[in-house]
Amino acid sequence: MSLRPLSPVEARVLGTLMEKARTVPDSYPLTLNMVVTGCNQKTTRDPIMQVDEAQAQAALDALKSLSLVFESSGGRVTRYEHNFQRVYGVPEQSAVILGLLMLRGPQTAGELRINTERWYRFADISSVEGFLEELQDRAEEKGGPLVVKLARAPGAREQRWAHLVCGPVDMAQAATAFEAQMPGAGELAHLQTRIESLESEVTALRATVEKLCSELGLSQDGQA
Repeated sequence: MSLRPLSPVEARVLGTLMEKARTVPDSYPLTLNMVVTGCNQKTTRDPIMQVDEAQAQAALDALKSLSLVFESSGGRVTRYEHNFQRVYGVPEQSAVILGLLMLRGPQTAGELRINTERWYRFADISSVEGFLEELQDRAEEKGGPLVVKLARAPGAREQRWAHLVCGPVDMAQAATAFEAQMPGAGELAHLQTRIESLESEVTALRATVEKLCSELGLSQDGQA
């Protein structure tokens, strides 16, 4: 099934519902207030957003029209739940990967394996890569690719993956955003100096311990 690209706020709302369904099932489905709070978290979110109730409600209504969100019946307060897997036709593992990419931005396969721990436990990085490749090679009759592998950024050891739920990715913008997160030359020099200082301290402490052990007639493991 081919869907229109989602807006950034729609993707954040949908990703939040997908996350909370797995990490706080006792509080799920979510109220509008809980959706707003989840969208605006300061941790595990990239970019950080400030979504108000009106924006969240508009996004929920739009997602309902696409059958991506349902209202839960019963109770005094309206609650919302996602329908991502059925609409996009992807397995649990692929939904988890896409949800994380929607909430936290481009990531490497290794980062995804670590970040998905609370959602789903992948056996190894190769299994994550397998599902990423399936999403990348998704047939057009099923809606086309849902992820793209970004070009290797300067200074990066691995390539990152981005979702296509909001449409094509601006490769230049993605590279610029990654470079902005990288430590500058001054910060790297400071870190290098700090590392060298710590190494010197460890060496001095080791020498002191060896001297004390020698004077006390002890071996390094504390045995006489």
